[in-house]
Amino acid sequence: MRMSMTFTKLTDRFKSLPERTVLFILAFVVGLCSGGMAVILKKLISLIRFGLTSWFDDPLCNYLYLVYPGIGMLLAFLFVKIFIREDIGHGVTKVLLAVSRQKSNIASHNIWSSVAASSVTIGFGGSVGAEAPIVYSGAAIGSNIARALKLPYKSVTILLGCGAASAVAGIFSAPLAGVLFTLEILLFNISMSSILPLLVSSVTATVVSYIFVGDTVTFSSTLESFSMGNLPYYLVLGIFCGAMSLYFIRTSMWLEDRMRNVRKPMRRWIICALLLGVLIFLFPPLYGEGYDSLTMMLNNNSVDIAGGAFGSLPFFEGKWGVLLFFTAILFAKVFATAFTNAGGGVGGTFGPTLFSGGIAGFVIARLINISGIHMVPEANFVLVGMAGMMAGVMQAPLTAIFLIAEITGGYDLLMPLILTSAVSFATIRTVESYSIYTKRIASQGDLLTHDSDQAVLTLLKLSDFIETDFEPLIGDRSLADLVKAISRSDRNVYPVLDHERHFIGVVYLNDVRSVMFDHDKYYTMHISDFLKAAPTTLYYDEKMESVMSKFELYNAWNLPVVDHNGIYMGFVSKSKIFSSYREQLQQVSHD
Repeated sequence: MRMSMTFTKLTDRFKSLPERTVLFILAFVVGLCSGGMAVILKKLISLIRFGLTSWFDDPLCNYLYLVYPGIGMLLAFLFVKIFIREDIGHGVTKVLLAVSRQKSNIASHNIWSSVAASSVTIGFGGSVGAEAPIVYSGAAIGSNIARALKLPYKSVTILLGCGAASAVAGIFSAPLAGVLFTLEILLFNISMSSILPLLVSSVTATVVSYIFVGDTVTFSSTLESFSMGNLPYYLVLGIFCGAMSLYFIRTSMWLEDRMRNVRKPMRRWIICALLLGVLIFLFPPLYGEGYDSLTMMLNNNSVDIAGGAFGSLPFFEGKWGVLLFFTAILFAKVFATAFTNAGGGVGGTFGPTLFSGGIAGFVIARLINISGIHMVPEANFVLVGMAGMMAGVMQAPLTAIFLIAEITGGYDLLMPLILTSAVSFATIRTVESYSIYTKRIASQGDLLTHDSDQAVLTLLKLSDFIETDFEPLIGDRSLADLVKAISRSDRNVYPVLDHERHFIGVVYLNDVRSVMFDHDKYYTMHISDFLKAAPTTLYYDEKMESVMSKFELYNAWNLPVVDHNGIYMGFVSKSKIFSSYREQLQQVSHD
């Protein structure tokens, strides 16, 4: 008890500091924790992979690559089902939903559960990335620290963003990319003053990563200097990346939906494990994150990848054969990723997007070189393709540009990075308005946007505004019953229901005033004589954008709320919504 009181006093004293000071200190703490979790995740993946493959000394052992990913998916599935009992996949999307629908609150188990499940999935060779799980973990760290101190929504959201930014910074040793990722994808409305905590946490996480992992870039590369003559071909690469991004988003979602239509989890796991095993057998670079293959491509060793763990296949020999091999991988990667996620694995699409972008850059460069139109540096195109694909799939061009520059040391290629990312982004935006992270939640109306009005309406919930102190009436009762109800209420509108509590209309006080004191009519007139239809009704789970549209369309100040069976639940006041809207707008603006 004494320790609890002491902790409470220390917490109160800490919270009495200026708000900006509190956020800076906590941003530093979040950066330390998230950077540490990023290091742990990377080490766990490497340790598991080393334990599974380091003892291979016989070519027959390579066939274990066919079953390892399925085992990892099964272990992750059982871990989540038995211990977590909650879907923890698609971490970035879950963070977006937490911001828009859960007041930035994330369950405490996500601090470690995403890391544990994804390390097994990827360590065993699942064809997904570690970035989304670590973002989920980092965001959970920031959210739970803020909640433990009972900070307001604004601070909780900022620290959630700090956790996500520092997670990206820690996993890639790229502080600027971490900040940009959070600003472009997670926090849509944030003031300049709130960027400083993001910077503090990102730099802190990067330092932690440097201490335990080293200060080398994530992908070593052998690049050629930038040539202006190659710009038109980078433009072509941008268009191609935009088209492939659309393929990646639509195919990934379609495949996962189809797989989840298989209701029995074990049957779904068997199907996904078998299909993933076949894909990896045909195309060994699909095993795991694929970052080793990217590094080889960035150092002009692309031909060696085509041999793979199972030896060169005659069909894929020669210059056209290698091009065909990599083109097949480009289209197959999204299948491998979808099968891993649908089969019970836990991982993200961040890593697969980088991998697919590198392959796309190589395919375009090799095609140009084989055609004889022009000679372009293939390693450069691999690097720029990574940014182009990220800009399209994630619809975050700034994150793509600076992340690739930071993790490869490719700042000399900043101009083609900008050009390709911008063209890819513009290409996909002509047909797809949402990224792979936001497409599903946007269709549900749960997506925050840069539009402050839209963001506030997304954060508000109709259920929070339902007033239940209106006096309900039964339609076949007498005027006497109506007068008694009026004497008990201070409202001027009364909901009228049937005997099963279905809403059928309203009675307005002004319509009753002329007869409410005429006792002779108390039992000759009935409530139904004064019944009027409500302008419209609201459903208890209706989105606030639709609610406000109805208020404006019908020029109403109070509207009844029903469930989907027509059962009356209460009334909602326009003025009450406006009052809450103003308060929420101040929170969203982060001023």
